[in-house]
Amino acid sequence: MSEHSVPEKSIRAAAAALARGDLVAMPTETVYGLAADATNDSAVKKIFAAKGRPSDHPLIVHVAKDAELSDWIKVLPVDAKKLMDKFWPGPLTLILKKSSRIPDVVTGTQDTVGLRCPNHPIAQALLTEFAKIGSGIVAAPSANKYGHVSPTSARHVRNEFGRAINARKIGGITLLDGGVCEVGIESTIVDFSRGVPVLLRPGAISAEQIFATIGVLPAGRDAATANGAPRVSGDKVAHYAPRTPMRLLAAEQVFAEVDAVLTNGGRVAVLAFSTRPRVKPSAVGVGVRNARQMLWIQAPANATDYARDLYANMRTLDAAGTAAILVETPPTGVAWDAVNDRLRRAAVGTGKL
Repeated sequence: MSEHSVPEKSIRAAAAALARGDLVAMPTETVYGLAADATNDSAVKKIFAAKGRPSDHPLIVHVAKDAELSDWIKVLPVDAKKLMDKFWPGPLTLILKKSSRIPDVVTGTQDTVGLRCPNHPIAQALLTEFAKIGSGIVAAPSANKYGHVSPTSARHVRNEFGRAINARKIGGITLLDGGVCEVGIESTIVDFSRGVPVLLRPGAISAEQIFATIGVLPAGRDAATANGAPRVSGDKVAHYAPRTPMRLLAAEQVFAEVDAVLTNGGRVAVLAFSTRPRVKPSAVGVGVRNARQMLWIQAPANATDYARDLYANMRTLDAAGTAAILVETPPTGVAWDAVNDRLRRAAVGTGKL
């Protein structure tokens, strides 16, 4: 867990902001969230306005470790309770039938709500303090403009919302700096609203870990289970996208494309598992093939480390001002499911897949 801490007075000020209906950008172990009082319709609408998020795209509700869930859901299935006991606080969101206390604006008018208990001391401190003066629960999607790369540091949040951060005027967003997020990608989402568990979004907690806990392997979001599935955060085909066009390529294709771009005098940004190649300058008049024309980030070989660094790397590549981002396609397999999910959606979001 991050060693960053914030003064108690900052936690109290952020809780007060939530209580008066304002927004707070808070760290979690997954990504930074843009939080509002989940029971306050007008406050939740500020999230949609700040992000440019469609109003029918539901928000995940974050609760403290000691929250009384019966206030917010109708029923807690036995297997869902087992997962809470095992993985909360942690990067797991459960879709459950909501109580009437959860406003429709949070759920996109659906009768289900996604609940999560974040595993970050600053998020937990904020929720605990907010419970003293307000509802104690917050709706909190990622703290970025809709569809863009999620933020995993306070600097990323500042880059997204600029002068609104810690502004004293109405509409300002209070930012709590909790350092760099340890997981780095959004939570696993499991639907328990339709009788059997269905994995709606992969994350750090795998289907195999869920099976080991409840003895049931959650169904995947295929054509059968998608029929009637609740809408959830991050389920759009295009999402998590940089602004620079991004392509997923096999390793040999990456090298070939880099050579072609540099030969033609272009600039390129790359995320690949191999080390940066040596690139010799072209002859005068042929193209500029020197190292300054290429930003190359060598990706971690481990899936957990890759996920942790993914969004920060994507933001670095996006800021390079190149014509394209080339990403070497990661391995397949359970460990890489969440990473591949985010990369595919990002590539679609830039119109390159």
